[in-house]
Amino acid sequence: MRSHPSTAPAMSTFAPITLSRYILEQERLHPEASGAFTTILLDVALAAKVISREVNRAGIAEILGDAGSENVHGETVQKLDVFADRVMFKALDHSGTLAAMGSEEHEELLSIPEKFPKGEYVILYDPLDGSSNIDVNVSIGTIFSVHTKLSDGTRGRLADALQPGSKQVAAGYVLYGSSTMFVYTTGAGVHGFTLDPDIGEFILSHPDMRIPDPGARTYSVNEGSYGLWSPEVQAAVNGLKRGDATGGERCKGRYIGSMVADVHRTLLRGGIFMYPASQDKPKGKLRILYEGAPMGMIIEQAGGRASTGTGPLLEVEPTGLHERTPVYLGSVGMVEWVEGILSGD
Repeated sequence: MRSHPSTAPAMSTFAPITLSRYILEQERLHPEASGAFTTILLDVALAAKVISREVNRAGIAEILGDAGSENVHGETVQKLDVFADRVMFKALDHSGTLAAMGSEEHEELLSIPEKFPKGEYVILYDPLDGSSNIDVNVSIGTIFSVHTKLSDGTRGRLADALQPGSKQVAAGYVLYGSSTMFVYTTGAGVHGFTLDPDIGEFILSHPDMRIPDPGARTYSVNEGSYGLWSPEVQAAVNGLKRGDATGGERCKGRYIGSMVADVHRTLLRGGIFMYPASQDKPKGKLRILYEGAPMGMIIEQAGGRASTGTGPLLEVEPTGLHERTPVYLGSVGMVEWVEGILSGD
């Protein structure tokens, strides 16, 4: 009897690279690795999935709106702020990899509960960046930074957290937008993973991310504060508009008002993101440890430049958990041009 070709569909050869697989494969390249670092990143990813679910359900889960209180910065706390902060802590407190944690929502360093073992790392996080945009359905995010503990003993101390960005061993963010993306670096490039809601996994979608240089002719800054800026900052923004930084091609303004979303766009397309000092915020608004340093590491690992406007952002020595700094992130040429204007060159 003559056989007939099978009509059964061919098995797919698609083999997605999940975040967990990618991190474990990177760990195998370092035989000395203990696995603690892998555990931290995977715990952050788990927290991100839970936060993403609630962000997407916010309108029907009665967790929109403010929580009726203020955080340590005098900012109104949103209900989702409280939820995200609790999720991050609970996802990370028990694995034995951390000595302490710091959250933008808490004034002091957070201790690991006594019933859990302690580790050699300290993590700092902004559980929900851009939370003022929650009620209007604008992209928001989570930012995190990891340092190796410096002090002796098992309990983490303030000095373990107060390290310059150049000492970070990992940094990353999660963007909750039209899709949820997990972007991180361990000092060997930047990699992006998109959450597949059908299988509940982050899938490698943006390997080895590099910021275009010169990239898009765009700048991102809150121009509502123009009258409060120094003459040098005003001159820099005016010059971008005229095209002084780009050989005559005028730059376009692109500002969302959520740092994760603004920096993510800058990372993908190039240009510059700025949050300068102003008369009402002489040290800027963004926190070094929770926003500036981790986002600066991401940008520099992608080939860009991170600056305070007067020097390298990652070299700033923080003196407090919630210290602020001016922030300039983006394509090298554009950031250097702005630095020149601010210095009077």
